[in-house]
Amino acid sequence: MPKNSKVTQREQSHEHVTESVADLLANEEPLDYKSSSLNVGAASEKKVPQIEAPENDGRPAWNSKLQYILAQVGFSVGLGNVWRFPYLCQKNGGGAYLVPYFILLLIIGIPLFFLELAVGQKIRRGSIGVWNYVCPRLGGIGMSSLMVCGFVGLYYNVIIGWSIFYFFQSFQYPLPWSDCPIRKNGTLAIVEPECEKSSATTYFWYRQTLNTTSTIAESGGLNLKMTLSLLVAWIIVCLAVIKGIASSGKVMYFSSLFPYLVLFCFLVRGLMLKGSVDGIAHMFTPKLEKMLEPQVWREAATQVFFALGLGFGGVIAFSSYNKIDNNCHFDAVLVSFINFFTSILATLVVFAVLGFKANIMNEKCVSENAEKILGYLNSNVLSHDLIPPHVNFSRLTTSDYAEIYGVIKTVKEDGFARLGLDPCLLEDELNKAVQGTGLAFIAFTEAMTHFPASPFWSVMFFFMLINLGLGSMIGTMTGITTPVLDAYKVQKELLTVCCCIVAFFCGLLFVQRSGNYFVTMFDDYSAGLPLTVVVILENLSVSWVYGTKRFMQDLEDMLGFRPSIIYFYLWKYVSPLCLIVLISASVIEMAISPPGYNAWVQELAQEQFQSYPPWALVMCFALIGVAMLPLPVVFIARQFNLMSDGSNKLAVSYRKTMMKDMSNLEDQDEARSILRGKPGEAPPSAAARRPFLTPGGNKPLDPNSLSPNMCYGTGYQNAAISPTTPSTPPTPATPESDS
Repeated sequence: MPKNSKVTQREQSHEHVTESVADLLANEEPLDYKSSSLNVGAASEKKVPQIEAPENDGRPAWNSKLQYILAQVGFSVGLGNVWRFPYLCQKNGGGAYLVPYFILLLIIGIPLFFLELAVGQKIRRGSIGVWNYVCPRLGGIGMSSLMVCGFVGLYYNVIIGWSIFYFFQSFQYPLPWSDCPIRKNGTLAIVEPECEKSSATTYFWYRQTLNTTSTIAESGGLNLKMTLSLLVAWIIVCLAVIKGIASSGKVMYFSSLFPYLVLFCFLVRGLMLKGSVDGIAHMFTPKLEKMLEPQVWREAATQVFFALGLGFGGVIAFSSYNKIDNNCHFDAVLVSFINFFTSILATLVVFAVLGFKANIMNEKCVSENAEKILGYLNSNVLSHDLIPPHVNFSRLTTSDYAEIYGVIKTVKEDGFARLGLDPCLLEDELNKAVQGTGLAFIAFTEAMTHFPASPFWSVMFFFMLINLGLGSMIGTMTGITTPVLDAYKVQKELLTVCCCIVAFFCGLLFVQRSGNYFVTMFDDYSAGLPLTVVVILENLSVSWVYGTKRFMQDLEDMLGFRPSIIYFYLWKYVSPLCLIVLISASVIEMAISPPGYNAWVQELAQEQFQSYPPWALVMCFALIGVAMLPLPVVFIARQFNLMSDGSNKLAVSYRKTMMKDMSNLEDQDEARSILRGKPGEAPPSAAARRPFLTPGGNKPLDPNSLSPNMCYGTGYQNAAISPTTPSTPPTPATPESDS
């Protein structure tokens, strides 16, 4: 190294280094070597090494921006968009529900999604590495995210297994759930009583698919069909993620786009069905008074929260494979709105089909009650004078039946209840709210049995569910494997296979005959409250510990422009306040609602609410406790120096990158020495280092305060440049004041 080079001068100097190599060379004038007088010919041309960007650290990268966007869309758009959002819309005021949902998407969803994308892209680590970097004492955030991902992945893949079973059962005509099975009793053939009391699709789901027990306490042993389906589901997931984003990125091209093709096909087909418009009109007829109910806003906030996949670690993991200058603000807005419009599209499809089903069921109701009325007329219980002359019982319409029903109810006011006539209102059928597995595996499958070419539509529907679930599972698995691969030198393929094998054996809990009840338990308790706590701590660690002004400056350095000042106040005040209210409402809801589940009682052939037994209650609260346990444990351990803060691994990684920059700078300095004759001379046009500004742009920050690890006030840059400096116990930094 030349003695008078800039790097050598800085190493011999006692000045505190605060500028990185990238900062020093950000405004260097490019040298045109081809036009240099030294360039005699191609053979004698001296190749000057270029400074390697810090992001070229061997970390995998997305092949294209489209692949990355599809991965984020595939992760965020999942089964909840198809079977949860339409139910919430119906329950909470139809079209009126879209107003609070959209408002909360703007003030909570997009800002927090943008925050996760930005920290992942800036720090280029998984969830554990990111929060160790921002604040080691809050490093438990990443570990809690990993725990929640594990719990959710266990039961989520069971749902994919159910969809796989229905997918293969759809390759037959008629569909196996279209009619009740016939039981032979000697010479008599009778309909299965459990099916006759419920319906063919309900019976197929509870008895022939799950073969469920009547309580969670009755294990019933393993369900072989569901065990094989779960094994197939884990094999598919393992193959999709075994090579990391190299394999999952290619899978996303199909698994993210195919559901949209199916949804559009179902929408076109649904609009051609009788009664579809009734369903859509019922769906979007706003009940504005619902907007004043706090419960509606709480459920809208929860749906926004989970629809974008916040807190799982998958968003951060995917973003960490981006280029450092990727426009993650555009990505956040784009993916959020794609998610929102996908929910609207799925709602249109669901209620077009349910409107058709409601008309079928209403006509069936009219037909059955018309037979009752004819029986009463023939037995002289009712007078023929009560029937309007224009009514034809062979072609009785719903309006004719409504007229007859009204006349009989008025005349036979005292004895009307004994007649057992139903009103057969279309509105009542449309108001029957169904969600989750009840929508996908019972209501929707029943509607498809009335479609022409019903096996084709059934195959398409369940293949769509498999792809929706697969996209979410890829993000969930990436949220688990990426932090582990960042922290430990483990072979990616081996880690993935081991995770899938362990998950399969743990998932056997859900393929018992009582497994459906454990799926409900994990869905209710393993993710809701822990994830909300994780996200509010993410928000607070960036906005109040690291500092919103510093984060805004980081974003400007990454993106090349400063995001809107609105984000500053959303991150600093609005989002934390909304999340605190959401946590409070969730805890209150959990306290006042008796913990329990809907059990299928075989004798009654219907669902019945049952409370959890004591051991199951312990299990419910253990799920919450285990998921949140890393938060206080890591904080206490690092507060009292009982656990490494994780800075050594990050510092080593940073130091390697810095050494590359310094080595390249030597060669660059030598080249300038030859070309200009003055080694180490700074270019005359080099601009002064830009001050760090506040959101207002008028209050520069002290550059020395901008260490990556603001929780301790110690910088990895200093550790990287001065590795021989004796280490001292970290001193907590005072949280930044933005006033």
